[in-house]
Amino acid sequence: MEFALGRFYFHVRAGDEITLDEEGTELPDLSAAEDEAILAARELLAEAIKSGTPDVSEVLVIADEVGRPLSTVPLETVLPRFLKK
Repeated sequence: MEFALGRFYFHVRAGDEITLDEEGTELPDLSAAEDEAILAARELLAEAIKSGTPDVSEVLVIADEVGRPLSTVPLETVLPRFLKK
């Protein structure tokens, strides 16, 4: 059985600035896109910590092929519990 893949885009929003994902990723559904966004948010957070500039105010915005926002993943939600204020 074949699944129809959709292309999801993971834009990064920091305040008023948005960095657009120009390529997108093919995934089976929004749930898979949200899982992928959580992994990407953890990677962004890890890189920010390594560089000494952690900014947990950033948000990953999951958008569809026409640019419609479908879901968001704030970086602060992927922090381990013991690091949260």
